[in-house]
Amino acid sequence: PVGVGKTHLATALGHMAIRRRHTVQFARSDKLFTRLRAARLDNTVDTEIRRLATIDVLIIDDFALRPLGATETSDFYEIIVERHRTKTTIVTSNREPAEWLTMTADTLLAQSAIDRLTATAHTLVVEGPSYRQRTRPAQLDPDHPDEHPQ
Repeated sequence: PVGVGKTHLATALGHMAIRRRHTVQFARSDKLFTRLRAARLDNTVDTEIRRLATIDVLIIDDFALRPLGATETSDFYEIIVERHRTKTTIVTSNREPAEWLTMTADTLLAQSAIDRLTATAHTLVVEGPSYRQRTRPAQLDPDHPDEHPQ
């Protein structure tokens, strides 16, 4: 579900890793794929993927929120293959890994990446009401506009 603290938890793990002197990069998945698309235009995509492979902890936030095209699916595969069994990758998503396949242009490539990612993964399912809804400012009562909520 949305708003339950997945990103908060992932960034907290990232902060713990930084305190232990590990390199960490946080990237929203759509921004990551946009950056890789731009790197492809100037022929630096391989360099960028190698750089991502050297980061100790890579946090990919909001993965598979939108469908991934063929290039994005391929980039995801390359990142996971390069990091597999050598570096920590944290992925947050509002979808279960089984649903990720339906969000990709190349199911076989995605399945290969997901299999590697989940083979040694610790999966946390965070459930509950949206934290954002609990922290919304109190609403004014239109029938009593002079009364201020506590």
